Amino acid sequence: MSATPPADLRHPGVHARDNGGKPAIIMADSGQTLSYATLETRSCQLAHLLRARGLSPGDHAAVLLGNEPAYLEACWAAQRAGLYLTPVNTHLTASEAGYIIADCGARALIAGGPAGALLPEMEPVISTVPVRLAVGDPLPGFDLYQDAIADYPGSPLPDETEGCLMLYSSGTTGKPKGVIRPLSGVPFGAGETELSTLLQLMYGIGGSSVYLSPAPLYHAAPLRWIMASHRIGGTVVVMERFDAAATLRAIERYRVTHAQFVPTHFVRMLKLPDKLRESFDTSSLQRVVHTAAPCPAEVKRAIMGWWGPIVHEYYAGSESNGFCTIGPAEWLAHPGSVGRPLVSTVHILGESGDELGPGQTGTVWFGNGPVFRYHNDPERTARAFNDRGWSTLGDVGHVDEEGYLYLTGRASDMIIRGGVNIHPREIEDILVMHPEVEDVAVIGVPDFELGERVAAVVQPAHRGRAGPELAAQLMAFCAARAARFKCPESVEFVTELPRLPTGKLLKRALRKDGGGRDGGPGAVTHAQRAQEAGR
Repeated sequence: MSATPPADLRHPGVHARDNGGKPAIIMADSGQTLSYATLETRSCQLAHLLRARGLSPGDHAAVLLGNEPAYLEACWAAQRAGLYLTPVNTHLTASEAGYIIADCGARALIAGGPAGALLPEMEPVISTVPVRLAVGDPLPGFDLYQDAIADYPGSPLPDETEGCLMLYSSGTTGKPKGVIRPLSGVPFGAGETELSTLLQLMYGIGGSSVYLSPAPLYHAAPLRWIMASHRIGGTVVVMERFDAAATLRAIERYRVTHAQFVPTHFVRMLKLPDKLRESFDTSSLQRVVHTAAPCPAEVKRAIMGWWGPIVHEYYAGSESNGFCTIGPAEWLAHPGSVGRPLVSTVHILGESGDELGPGQTGTVWFGNGPVFRYHNDPERTARAFNDRGWSTLGDVGHVDEEGYLYLTGRASDMIIRGGVNIHPREIEDILVMHPEVEDVAVIGVPDFELGERVAAVVQPAHRGRAGPELAAQLMAFCAARAARFKCPESVEFVTELPRLPTGKLLKRALRKDGGGRDGGPGAVTHAQRAQEAGR
């Protein structure tokens, strides 16, 4: 490389200079490894290509790939070229993915792998993107990525400046929303320091750490934490896709020190046979972090009983308007909490906008947080802020006397039964602990007399056992642990719930299906009314 990065900058080039042969990325299943030197060279080559083909700081690029090294090469190329980069979910339909690519105004698209099948249907959108690069197999109208970047130097651009990820919400409550912030304009390596500093000081991630990422790279938390780990100089193990046993195998094989999960991952690892779980050596783990959704208390206790008191939690959104965190000792003293704010201030507001006191449930708002806006959507931006400048993600919860935040769910998920508010998460946390339940969603379904009644949609651990007897068992299991009016009055079984790989549940898809009853040929349907269970 022709340029030597100053010592106070944080980016992969610093580590390529100091220890170029060190693994920056290891693919968990294949063992494919990308060194810091190679990551630096390829990201520089792509940055030069993008600049040569007309992209300037502030322009937008998109990446539509599965979990593979080229994904992170593209991220670092955009970051060092001062671009906005939008990761696109590979599990979207062609129209959904096309909407994001068009909405973000992408002038470059790096695509391939599982996304290849979507592209023909996206031709009207794709044809408007000037720079198109195919990773892996050739794609019509795309240049081959590896051949294209080979013509460009592996040295840094002369005017490197920090870019920014422009992430879209998962679209669980409507069309995805792009979260955009002003570019900092600072030299590459001088920005995005807050998260890397947090990882070092709070979670002990350093240059010798091995960080495991089991989630899709298009999701905000995994991608941000991977890039922050690269700024620090750690090694990142990326799973091609999550599998419970494969996760434990990767921890043992690569001596993983840090990992980030979602509660669904915990549940699936805990439900492995004891003999299989105990066959893996997970003693290298120093810190485990989870996010994306509140973790059922019994699940978290079980994980800490297995791995020890090393499990941390944080609560944040793609908007980064608030960040709450809680360590294992704090959580044991405040079970169920997602912590106290590290940045911003938490406010709980009632329906009329009045601020509520400790123990009172309302919408969670953040004050004094970073400013954001939704791309091309001033109306949604306005709805996310109130007249005091506080912003919300639409979550519902309360704080205790010590300021610890507890989440109940989302306002849009609330079930109103006979005028009484019921929070589905409370019932989901109970049912998911039943040994016959692999996954569960609790939703409200229309009821002539009550307005809504509570229904459970269950993914059974053993499909052959789905039926009236198991439905009655689950309702009785819930009734022994919660007030009867909160418990499901019907149970329906499905082969698989519509959950994103990030762990988020698409409840609106269940409601469209009428609770899953028209969920297609994969559904195993059975409705069991409460009266039939003798309640």
